[in-house]
Amino acid sequence: MNIHPNDMQPQPDRDEAKAALDKLRKWAAQASDRQINDLDPAIARLLSNSDYPTLARDYPEEFTVDPDYRATLPDLQNGPASLIRGARRAIQHVGISNFRLPIRYETRDGDAIMLESSVTGTVSLEADKKGINMSRIMRSFYAHAEKTFSFAVIEAALDDYKADLESFDARIQMRFSYPMKVPSLRSGLQGYQYYDIALELVESAGQRLRIVHLDYVYSSTCPCSLELSEHARRDRGQLATPHSQRSVARLSVVLDDDDKRLWFEDLIDMARRAVPTETQVMVKREDEQAFAELNAANPIFVEDAARLFAAQLEADERVGDFRIAASHQESLHSHDAVSVLTEGETFASASLDPNFFSTLIHRG
Repeated sequence: MNIHPNDMQPQPDRDEAKAALDKLRKWAAQASDRQINDLDPAIARLLSNSDYPTLARDYPEEFTVDPDYRATLPDLQNGPASLIRGARRAIQHVGISNFRLPIRYETRDGDAIMLESSVTGTVSLEADKKGINMSRIMRSFYAHAEKTFSFAVIEAALDDYKADLESFDARIQMRFSYPMKVPSLRSGLQGYQYYDIALELVESAGQRLRIVHLDYVYSSTCPCSLELSEHARRDRGQLATPHSQRSVARLSVVLDDDDKRLWFEDLIDMARRAVPTETQVMVKREDEQAFAELNAANPIFVEDAARLFAAQLEADERVGDFRIAASHQESLHSHDAVSVLTEGETFASASLDPNFFSTLIHRG
């Protein structure tokens, strides 16, 4: 005699399976994709002619990521060297450019000012590494972003992401527009002048450079045109005016003295002493007349400008290597007059970026 336990059920035959599948199809016809997936994702494949599953289309707001799930996420940038495409070469600069955030800067008079800043951060990449996780640069920088910035703070940020990305060389550049209130020449009015400034910290082969870039905007009156105009007045009684134009000089200086701080205002003062014909903010008639007189007292060719700026930089012990790039955006010619003067190895170069001088346009 055969004894069957009570919990044993007979295996369904084909007709029973077909009936169950028909019932399942009827239920699925009135169910949502999410209901089907919640029951069993395999049902979608069972009921479809495709092998591709029906995926949920609603954003899962309640879903949270835990460490175990995060560990399953793919990370191609940190993949093996076999994933490298192209030449197996080291890359000198790889990172992110122009991520923006508000940064607090200290002024020479002891106040602090919050300015929107554009940050570029890069590291070197060894030949046998696929890539870097670029968000780590931002995370490292944000860890220091609430501090009042100085080169010491930038160095701390650079140390963090250099260690995090296991890189030998690294660099940070910060660009911002720095406001200073300046007086008019004669009327007693005041207005804000804005100076394009960039801070750059570069570490290469174990050596660090701290660099400040300043764009100084001024008026340049052509000495030749001034003399020719005076000749026409004197010899022929002919009214004539010399040509002058808006001009830009970019002063790039390596900070040489760790103990003596070079304030932004100090560098601006040097530029103003070298070439006092800075463009004006608040102007009444007496200021406009004064500016014409100031230009007549300080006519300069672009070569003069470069040397005048150099004389100021050479005299300051806080300044090491430097580069002066000047562009006089001619009102006489349909081209510009330019000059570049460098001191030291930092800025010495046999080649210039083809677009270098086009960046010296002040757009107001």
